This record gives sequence, C-alpha cells and structure tokens, in this order.
Amino acid sequence: QVQLVESGGGSAQAGGSLRLSCAASGYTYSPYCMGWFRQAPGKERERVATIYSIGGATDYVNSVKGRFTISQDNAKNTLYLQMNSLKPEDTAMYYCTACGIRSYVFTYWGQGTQVTVSS
Repeated sequence: QVQLVESGGGSAQAGGSLRLSCAASGYTYSPYCMGWFRQAPGKERERVATIYSIGGATDYVNSVKGRFTISQDNAKNTLYLQMNSLKPEDTAMYYCTACGIRSYVFTYWGQGTQVTVSS
C-alpha cells in the first residue's frame, strides 16, 4: 500500500524559506506524476505544483511561480517542495500526493504538514 509522509512544515517570516519533504513507500510502480496541494482555512484545496515522470516536466499555480520549486530524488523515494520568498498568503496545510498506477489522477495523499507565514 502506498504511503506518503510529509515533513518540513512550520513557521516562517514573510520573505523566508521552508523546504517540505514527502517520503513515499509501498510503490510497486513508478507514478506518472506527483504533486503538492494546499488548503487554507475556509478555502478549497489548491494544486500548487506537479512533477511528471516523463521528462521531469513541472508546472505551478501562478501564485507560486518563481518562488517554489518541486523536485524529487528517486533514489530516496522523496518528493520536495522548496518554498522561497514566502508570503502570508502561503499559509495553509500542504499535502503531498501521487498519481495512481498508469494514471494521471491523484490517488494517494499524505496527512499534511502545516505551513504558517507571518508578516
């Protein structure tokens, strides 16, 4: 069974940086895609960044472009989200997710890690 465990959340000042990690286990296949979503109180869950296994292509929501970077270390089965120039509006619960077997549908989810940015 696929398990995703996030870490690295916490508090930061505006303009600061945090790096989230997501340790993946239980895979019997290589997922076509992995990503990070976030959800702030009272708001819908939002896809922040995605990385695709084919060619390592990435995409980002406009609000984080140029500030966040998604990457993965296949040898360590770990997904990362480097977050720079943090803003208070980045405050949210961040979730790691992975696509199902031979699919581009996000199927597996971690438990989330809280990021709080103060001004």
